[in-house]
Amino acid sequence: MPRPPSTNDAGLKELRDETPQAFLRLLFRYGRRHSPILATGVFTGIVARALELLPAFLLGLSLDTVFYSSRAFAVPGWPAAWTPTDPTGQLVLLGSLIGVAYVGSAGLGWLNGWAWNRLAQHMQHEVRTDAYAAMQELEVSFFDERQTGELMSVLNNDVNQLERFLKHGLNMGFRIVVLIGGMAAVMFLLNWQLALIPLLFIPALGLASFWFVDRIYPKYQAVRSAVGELNSRLENNLGGIEVVKAYRREPFERERVEEASEGYRDAQWDAITTRIRFFPALRLLTASGFLATFFVGGLWVVGSAPAFFAGTLTAGTLVTFLLYTRRFMWPMREFGRIVNDHQYAEAASERILGLLDRPPSIHTAEDAIELQAVAGHVSYENVSFAYRGADEPALENIDLDIDPGATVGLAGPTGGGKTTITKLLLRFHDPDEGSLRLDGVDLREADLASLRERVSRVRQDAYLFHGTVAENVAYGAADADRDDVRRAAERAGAHEFVDELPEGYDTMVGERGVKLSGGQRQRIALARALVSDPDVLILDEATSHVDNETEAIIQERLAEVTEPITTIVVAHRLSTVRDADRIVVVDEGRVLEQGTHDELLASGGLYATLWNVQAGQITNGDATGTTVEGGQAGEPWAQPPKKDPER
Repeated sequence: MPRPPSTNDAGLKELRDETPQAFLRLLFRYGRRHSPILATGVFTGIVARALELLPAFLLGLSLDTVFYSSRAFAVPGWPAAWTPTDPTGQLVLLGSLIGVAYVGSAGLGWLNGWAWNRLAQHMQHEVRTDAYAAMQELEVSFFDERQTGELMSVLNNDVNQLERFLKHGLNMGFRIVVLIGGMAAVMFLLNWQLALIPLLFIPALGLASFWFVDRIYPKYQAVRSAVGELNSRLENNLGGIEVVKAYRREPFERERVEEASEGYRDAQWDAITTRIRFFPALRLLTASGFLATFFVGGLWVVGSAPAFFAGTLTAGTLVTFLLYTRRFMWPMREFGRIVNDHQYAEAASERILGLLDRPPSIHTAEDAIELQAVAGHVSYENVSFAYRGADEPALENIDLDIDPGATVGLAGPTGGGKTTITKLLLRFHDPDEGSLRLDGVDLREADLASLRERVSRVRQDAYLFHGTVAENVAYGAADADRDDVRRAAERAGAHEFVDELPEGYDTMVGERGVKLSGGQRQRIALARALVSDPDVLILDEATSHVDNETEAIIQERLAEVTEPITTIVVAHRLSTVRDADRIVVVDEGRVLEQGTHDELLASGGLYATLWNVQAGQITNGDATGTTVEGGQAGEPWAQPPKKDPER
């Protein structure tokens, strides 16, 4: 089967902040909050690495002064008055200094590890929570255009990659700089001519690293994209496991997961093949530097200075050089890994910064009007709107005026624009043209939080969080207590069935409310909307999953509690809006007709046709070519879809 097109790469590209040094900018932004810990990590790293250089230097000194007496005994920086004159005392002093260097390096190494790990954990926590907070502020369309797995990849994989580089890569980078710089300085002081040999290999190592970075960076971007796509595929499949099983699509989904996994495997293998060529090349270069130092230095010690060199070279100095040159191999190998890890961290940082610094298109203006008590007068004034990337507008020139406290039904074929009308009222999107007002205030000038506090919406596919019934109802109002929860449940017709649950309001509903029926979930979602005492209530097919008897009970109770509330009801089952003060018929993004139920039936327009089809009074052949007997409103055959059902 051909692989379906994916928008993941485009989404990832849009998330990236491609300005240089994304990781350093993140480190500066968050590291300065913990500057004492960062300073501790840097300082202890420098001193601990400097102490690591002492044993090799002191060993060479002991060979020249104690064992072979090729030069006078003196320890740089050690007071002459405390310097022993006998070989045994000199050996004890050197051995003691070597021991102190090892102990000091170990102690400071522990403190260094503590500091970098502490910094990494703090930054990981703060970056993740800030990235999540920034994501929450983004407009709804941002989430409509991206898969959940892709966004989870940023919050989990990318943030974790940042933490790994902080606690290991960055610390190791400081260690390598100190080791290489310290060893180079000591070798130049001991014999600057011989020091040129191992140090001449450093430019070659730099060129190799430059080659590696240039080639590995786009490969790691591809790996991150593949991770996001694989996560999205897994999340979608697990979330829809009942649909998969019901339609026996396990082989099909297994194939799709296999394809996504193959994409990740291929991208990862492409990066690995580049990486495994790089590290052996580094080993060969560092080994070449060691061998060159060994041969030139050995000939110098046993004979005379080779060509282009002058002076003498002692065996102890050569041993120090060989030990240091041998140590070049480890830092250079680690340097390659650090470059490797840095590219991962840089790619992750770009995506994190792209999220943190992305301005939301829907936001509260600085001089926004806070909505307090709202009468509920809603007016759409010549409103037009199109979803990004859509070929046709979802709404065109919508003019709609809803009086305070009125109940207005939105009816019409699927995909006509009913749900989009309600989304604009919550400012999930802004109109492309025209304006939408609540009590005369343009919603773009209103405080966003106060707007959504005054307007509540219940969707057909009611979403419940993992938790108890009470927690899900109270979610609608931060200050709701148990009495508020019970009162809202009674108004929504949910109290009776909740009271019969094993633990009543403390019953766990399961992830997404899977332990409850569709109708039960809808009633709990309705209670959640009512607990905040909204001034405007949107019911988007909010009773589509309940039976007629239960719907009648809910409507009766809603009539009591929504009398002072402006209520907008989106309905395919036209019996839901039959008693509305006004019914607005919407199709293809336009208002076709409006009036009361009786007025619309008398006019003989689209509403009358839909009503007759649902009531079973005519054959659906007049509308769809299929005979309908006893049709129920809301059945899929009653309103053939024309566009995206979300619209």
